[in-house]
Amino acid sequence: MAAASLAAPLAFKPQTTQLRISSGDGPITRTVLSTPLRDAKPSELPIIDVSNIFSSSLDERQVVAKQLREACTNTGFFYIKNHGVSVEILNAAYAASLEFFRQPADIKERANSNQSKIFNGYKPPQTQRINPFESVDVRESFSWKYDPKYDESVADVSSIPVEVAKCLTSEEFLWDATSNLPQFKEAILAYWSACMRLARALVRSFALSLSLPEDFFDSKFSHPDATFTVNHYPPIEKPAVQMEETTQVSIGAHTDFQLFTILWQDTAGGLQVLNRDGQWINAKPVEGTFVVNIADYMQRITNDLYVSTIHRAQNWSGRERISMPFFFGFNLNESCGVLDSCVGEDGKKKYDEISCMNWLMRRVEQMHNTSES
Repeated sequence: MAAASLAAPLAFKPQTTQLRISSGDGPITRTVLSTPLRDAKPSELPIIDVSNIFSSSLDERQVVAKQLREACTNTGFFYIKNHGVSVEILNAAYAASLEFFRQPADIKERANSNQSKIFNGYKPPQTQRINPFESVDVRESFSWKYDPKYDESVADVSSIPVEVAKCLTSEEFLWDATSNLPQFKEAILAYWSACMRLARALVRSFALSLSLPEDFFDSKFSHPDATFTVNHYPPIEKPAVQMEETTQVSIGAHTDFQLFTILWQDTAGGLQVLNRDGQWINAKPVEGTFVVNIADYMQRITNDLYVSTIHRAQNWSGRERISMPFFFGFNLNESCGVLDSCVGEDGKKKYDEISCMNWLMRRVEQMHNTSES
């Protein structure tokens, strides 16, 4: 009797698609699994209690720094709780944002960012395309960049060094244009100021996490690139089949630009993160937390040790969605190369030093180009 032939089982290969995104170094492509969207696991997006970044004990601050390092070398996305930003400040900014966006279009247009030299102000629908290989973003937004006269750590604006001041622009038109909403400016600036205090503490914690002195970066963020944006997303229809380059997106797949982002999101959900396996996962809203993610400039200076992860938003909730990201980077007059503490045994530095201004403008100008690629 002939021996039965035993065929080796075929290895299962999940279907994939190709995702292209824009980056500061040109287009990049990622292979994405065509598996169903799922919620993130705690190991992928941990919740970190950061209350001790304000502690007087270095040992307690080091504990938080260690947790940050673990998260930043994994997915580069994590939640933070006990962050020191009050519920009252968050609720006021949220209510003010809704009040602004629910106005008639002609009223919002008074604050249009086409009046700005630095993209401050209101950006109507169909004016932003953060990923040139996907649809135009289905959102409208309001943005405001750092102005030292509203920075509580700046005692005298006239004493700012010339090399710093030349990178700063003060614009008041957006506040004049929103003066019909008496609480708007106050609520937005209170939120921005609270995030500034948190971000400055986080930078020192990141320094510790990189085996650097806690004050290593202090001189580089005296007048930081600290931008507040509030995004208003109308609901969009969930597609039957997800095709990466043809599906309508609330905001396209991208990485953030500078050091890190602190994001508050409402309960509608929609934030999605591309994990290391190439699978989209939900970063669901968690009450009392911010989402923090590492951005490109941080990845550069850490020699890819810390991960700037691709993410997007899809508002399939059936209702409007608000998100309030706070983007934080060094002073725009600063530059930074790969940190010595992040160079491996081979001594290789993967990136050249680049100025923060050049890096930022390279990315921002791309985002406001809505033409087809």
